[in-house]
Amino acid sequence: MSTERIPVRVVLLFGDQAEITTPHRDHSDPERVPVDRLVRETGMARADLPGAELVAVVDGGDLVRFERA
Repeated sequence: MSTERIPVRVVLLFGDQAEITTPHRDHSDPERVPVDRLVRETGMARADLPGAELVAVVDGGDLVRFERA
């Protein structure tokens, strides 16, 4: 498989996890990722994450990195 970039949206924060939607997973079945990871990889403050539009780098079906859109 090749690396691809997909748009993601942070729906909400739930404790130390962020729920995100992707073109493959909508709000009824969001992906969960650690909030600390999003903060570290994007440089965004935790308070700015809900509603944020990001880009995920996907490799082999895994979300390997998040970037600001």
